[in-house]
Order: sequence, then structure tokens, then C-alpha cells
Amino acid sequence: MGTDAAMPKPLQKPPRAWQRMLSGRRLDLLDPAPLDIEIEDIAHGLAFVARWNGQTRGDWAYSVAEHSLLVEEIFARLVPEAPARWRLAALLHDAPEYVIGDMISPVKAAIGPAYGELDQRLTAAVHLRFGLPAVLPAGVKKDIKRADKVSAWLEAVQIAGFSAAEADRFFGRPNHRLMQGLEIRLRAPAIVRADYTARHRSLIARMP
Repeated sequence: MGTDAAMPKPLQKPPRAWQRMLSGRRLDLLDPAPLDIEIEDIAHGLAFVARWNGQTRGDWAYSVAEHSLLVEEIFARLVPEAPARWRLAALLHDAPEYVIGDMISPVKAAIGPAYGELDQRLTAAVHLRFGLPAVLPAGVKKDIKRADKVSAWLEAVQIAGFSAAEADRFFGRPNHRLMQGLEIRLRAPAIVRADYTARHRSLIARMP
């Protein structure tokens, strides 16, 4: 009998599970620490992440940062009495996508629960970093989701090639008065990044 079978196998080096950010922070994706999260990294990443896998009309991609600004505005219309902390939660509702990207719903379904678990860990870390509860109250989360669906309807019809009937079927027809004056803006990432950061700063300043 040869000696190879008795030889111990070399230890496998675990795969890298962290990402270095432009701020210099190193974020562990499996165990994200709130102190490794910076709003500048979130704003930069989201400004360069395209919604709808980039399948939108126009000369600029519609970024997750732009979408987040719109969702926060819609949330404020839905819940005008909401304090700044919940408006901040609306602005940050897609913050994990600065690390994991924006996957369309069919891809999330194909990946399964692992995607949701990763998203939840990152969301909790982001919330704690900026003075929010790791898990939002159910009512707040529901209102943010309602605002998210209004934004998705507008995006679908205005830039993603959906008919109004298709958008109604997938996202539900929003109240006409709620959408009044809202439009999808396509802007350079640097401009959206600056607006996202400024909006975050404004909401933080209004929190007790």
C-alpha cells in the first residue's frame, strides 16, 4: 500500500468574503460591522449600480441611488408625519446593493434564501451604523415597500418599456394624486452621488 493515502491533505484557504471600499474600509460580507460602513461608500456604489439590469431608455443608467432618492420622496408623501429617522430608513432601503448589486426579482428567486440572508445582515449593519433599529417596525417597512412599488411602476412605464397594463399587473396601479409631479430623472452618477450624500446628511441632522 502506498503512503499517499496516509498523507494529510493541505488545508484549503477559505474564500475571501470581504470587499475593500474606496474609503479604505474592509467590509466583511458574512459578518458586516457597522463601523466599517461609510455613507460615502454607499452613495458612490449605488450611484453606479443600474436598476433593471441597465435595460432602460436614455443615455444614463437609472441608478439605485436615484431610485432611493425617489422612494424617500414618495414615502414622505405617503406618511407626511413620519419622523426623519423613518425617512432615512426609506433612503437607505436598498443600501446593501452598494455591495451585492441590484438583482432583479427572477434572479433573486433563482438564488434562493441565501440572497435574502445576506441582504438582511447588511441591512442590519447599515441601520445600526446610522442610528436606526437593526430591524424596522413592521408598519414602517410596509410603507417603505409601498413607496418602492410606486417608484417601480413609474420606472417601468417611463424608462423600462412596460405598458401601463403590465406595470399595473406587476406593481399595482398607484394613486394618481400620489404620483403627481413625479418623474424619472436620468443624471450623471457624480451628481446623483452628491445628492444622495447631501440628503443623508440633511436627514441625520434632523434626527434626535
